[in-house]
Parts: sequence; structure tokens; C-alpha cells
Amino acid sequence: MGAHAARRRRGTRSAARHLAVPLVMVLLFAGIAGGSYVALERYGSPAHEGTCVASGLGTSHRYTTDRVANAALISAVAVDRELPPRAASIALATAYQESQLRNIDYGDRDSLGLFQQRPSQGWGTEEQIMDPVYSSNAFYDVLETLPGYQSADINDIAQQVQRSGHPEAYRDHETEGRLYASALTGQSGPNLRCTLRPVGATASPEQVRGELARQFPRAVESGRLSSTLDSATSAAPLLPAGAGATALVIDTGGDEALGWAVANWAVARAAEDGVVQVSHRGRVWDRTEHGESADGWGEAEGGDAERVVVLVSER
Repeated sequence: MGAHAARRRRGTRSAARHLAVPLVMVLLFAGIAGGSYVALERYGSPAHEGTCVASGLGTSHRYTTDRVANAALISAVAVDRELPPRAASIALATAYQESQLRNIDYGDRDSLGLFQQRPSQGWGTEEQIMDPVYSSNAFYDVLETLPGYQSADINDIAQQVQRSGHPEAYRDHETEGRLYASALTGQSGPNLRCTLRPVGATASPEQVRGELARQFPRAVESGRLSSTLDSATSAAPLLPAGAGATALVIDTGGDEALGWAVANWAVARAAEDGVVQVSHRGRVWDRTEHGESADGWGEAEGGDAERVVVLVSER
């Protein structure tokens, strides 16, 4: 009985040790998952600067900031070319299906970039296709040759441009394409909302100004868009802590849709350009807002309300 009891006690201790290892692993993974959940709730994705949301059609879609910056560029090119919002909807649905809105340097055979265009099929050189402004213009160049694209089925028109081996796949992304096109072409006002980490370095309004000229070249050259640097205290309705002393003030000539297109574009660029505040027509997006207070643009009086005012970080 003594030997049997000892073996039983040893067996119990051994079983406990074997159970302890999985229990520790469970607790460890639970801790990691809990931390990841908090990060996702606060910032959207621990691997990125944050996330952005566009709403409409009874729903909403959230993208990481790298994706939304590319969505903003694709839409900016459509606005710059004075194309209808439908063109941006088609392009965004296409780019999400082809690359998940990432400017990747690989793909099926020689496919590259946001739209997975192929040098061997006459879309341009590898270097050209990897330039998102060039590739977006190349997409729209073909789109504009298709009669009735403004009213035709988004999936079918996208397939006519792309000639994909998966001809029905673009349909899966039609809704988010329409939502982001509506926000980024200025049709739905202050729609885009981004939740971001604090800026980690000093930024410059000149960087935003340079991107404005790169992504809206026709509008800038023709005078549809113009920009100046001004005192942040006089141009902005509010001066958040950490904002630089100089504001970028963008004049859209009273064009309301263009104004909101540029305002939402600046928010979409906030993670890359260190933007801390965007204001237009009495509405304000503030980078410091999180949780429920980040669900929409706030209201504020004062400043240069008729123009888009962009503030960047001083640190």
C-alpha cells in the first residue's frame, strides 16, 4: 500500500506539472491577446499608426492608415481629373481586390502596384507602375474610354479595364469603394474619421503642401486649388497642444465638394504627414480624440472657416 500510495502521489505531481505548462501557456496567450485587444480598440492595429472609418449606405468600413492613404491618393487623382465620384468608386473597388490597397512590388506573373498592372500588357514600365499617381492615372485613362461607365455595373466596368481571371471578384468590394469614394471626393462632407497614435516627431506643413501638389497637379496648376502658410493662431479655430505655429491654408475657391475632398484627404494623410488637426466650414477633426469622442468631426467657431486649415505637429 505504501509503494502504491507513493506512486499515486508521484503520478499526481507529474500530472499537475503537465497541466501547469498548458495553463501557463494559456495565461500567457491570454495576456498577449488582451494586450492586442486593447491596442486594437485604441488604435485599430498594433502594426500600423491607426485606422480610419468611412460611413454611409447604412454601414461603415474601417481601413488601416496605409490603405486609406492610398485610397485618398486614388480618389485625389479622380478629383484632380474632374471625373465623377463613380470613377473613384470603380477604382477603389478594383484596387482593393487587386492589392488590398497596397502598393506592392509583386503579383501574378509581372503584375505590380495598386492595380496589379503588367508591364508586358502595356501599362508602363515597372518604375512607372510602382508610382501610385502614374498607375491611378493609367487606370482612369482606360476607364474613360468605356462608354457608359458612369452608370454601368461597377464590377463589370472594373473587369473591362483589368481583364482579370476572376471577373466577378470586384463586386465584393463595391460597398466600401462607394463609401470611401463618397468621403474622399467630398460628396458626404466631414465623413472620414481616423483614430491615430500621437505624432512621434516634428512635422512640416510643407510636406502636406508638397503632397497636395503631387496628387492634385492639375488643380494646383490651374488655380482650382491654392495654398499658403499662415499663423496657426489666426487660421485655426482651435490650437491643440503640440501643434506647430504655422498652418497650411488651402483655398478651394468656394467649391464645397472640393473643400471636403481636400479636408478628408488631409485626414487620410495624417498618419504619414504628422497632421494633428484639420478644420473646414466650422467642423474640426482632432487627432487627440479617441473613443466615442472620435466618432465624428467636432464643431468650432473662428479661424478661416471657408478654407481647409491643416495643422501639423511641432514635436
